[in-house]
Amino acid sequence: MFIAFLNPQGNFDPNDSYWTMHPDFGGQLVYVKEVALALARWGHRMDIVTRQIVDPHWPEFAAPLDTYPGHDNVRIVRLPFGGDRFLLKEELWPYLGTEFAPHIIGFYQREGRFPDAITAHYADGGLTAAILQEETGIPFTFTPHSLGAQKMEKLGTMWDNLAELDARFHFARRIIAERIAMSQASVCTASTAQERFEQYAHPAYQGVIDVHDDQRLVVIPPGVNLRVFDKEAQSAVEQATRRKVRAKLARDVAPERRHLPVIIASSRLDVKKNHVGLVRAFTGNPQLQAKANLLFVTRGLDNPLADYSGADDGSREVLDQIMKVVDEGGLLGKISLFSLDSQDELAAAYRFLAESRSVFALTTYYEPFGLAPLEAMAAGLPAVVTKNGGPTESLREGDEEYGVLVDPFDPADIAHGLLRVLGDEATWRCYAEAGRRRVHDRYTWENTARKFEQILVGLTHDPPRPTGMAIHPYFLQPTPENDIPLEELAKLYFKGEGVT
Repeated sequence: MFIAFLNPQGNFDPNDSYWTMHPDFGGQLVYVKEVALALARWGHRMDIVTRQIVDPHWPEFAAPLDTYPGHDNVRIVRLPFGGDRFLLKEELWPYLGTEFAPHIIGFYQREGRFPDAITAHYADGGLTAAILQEETGIPFTFTPHSLGAQKMEKLGTMWDNLAELDARFHFARRIIAERIAMSQASVCTASTAQERFEQYAHPAYQGVIDVHDDQRLVVIPPGVNLRVFDKEAQSAVEQATRRKVRAKLARDVAPERRHLPVIIASSRLDVKKNHVGLVRAFTGNPQLQAKANLLFVTRGLDNPLADYSGADDGSREVLDQIMKVVDEGGLLGKISLFSLDSQDELAAAYRFLAESRSVFALTTYYEPFGLAPLEAMAAGLPAVVTKNGGPTESLREGDEEYGVLVDPFDPADIAHGLLRVLGDEATWRCYAEAGRRRVHDRYTWENTARKFEQILVGLTHDPPRPTGMAIHPYFLQPTPENDIPLEELAKLYFKGEGVT
């Protein structure tokens, strides 16, 4: 098969540049790349279609075509739209129907062959795929990765701040795009049952998809790159990373504490990731401080304890919160912050720290899926993770426990969960072995890709489903007169009424 992955924002290159360093470069890039590579290994031809950027500050994304070394069946296809400079995903909406979709059609016309099927990612990819399907008849699947209505809820959207939030995040355009994609896609996918039965069931999506339709809405969990993160894997940076971690911990941690394991947190510096909740849990529990040190991976910032003036505004806000609690709790000598600059370095650090019975922690307020804990678990670290969101499915099944779930709003509960794992070697080993086994059994990219393969092969044998919602005029001719009124967003979000 010839399959195109549509991912207008985020961008791809062979070196995975900027992953974890920018909010538009998140888990969906890992998802798209790994599924594409797996399908290519089985003989399918893959294109990852994204945006071309011609900007000296983003040199990695200038070439029209790119490849991953050793994967001849996978191309990165970069098409121009929206000008040359980098644009945030919220700024792409006016160009998807007017430039991106036509450029995709023109590209494949020049090549003399269109893809057999499309997988569309995020709302902008889903909208583009719906436009392409109307023009070319190519069927598509839609994987939103996150839904706009849930982000609105997390931001505390109310009548009095609706206009302000929409001006910043363009929720009206995003929600309508998601509805169009859901209604026209042959199959929609969710990462968890919670996403399927709760997030898709939000009133904002009422009337466009039946969450109980097993043919059109399928749960496909993401996977872990075991080539990088498995406990038995090795990389070219293994020994160098061990030396680096030792040196950084020696720099920050008091000599008498350097024999202790660490509680390692590795996620983007974002307020919603609740780094400060983990610091408060550590500060408020002397027993926990006696058992371990605290380590934050701060990609791109090598020594924030001394200086983080170069951090962006969002990271600086998080670091301000952390440093305030560090000062108040007298944590210097018990905490370390430094940068690990690639997935290979991060995985090597996990393997090294597992030898001292360390623990991975993710205390985000809400985690839609939670790939980072699974990566740490594959490398041999037990995980203590938020109970809000996808981890309730990945870390627990029936009476089986593969990690510890905690309340991110309760520092005492976070501390208690960490102490459960750090309490003794037998308990630590039990969680470490159960977690790694869980990843191997259920959360591999091969498993994810096999499920996509089954769906995509089916699309080429069955005719596409009838067209659902019409493409909103704004996306075909983005003028102020055609823009989506705030009243339409309010009607969907607050009342669940369908769009007329």
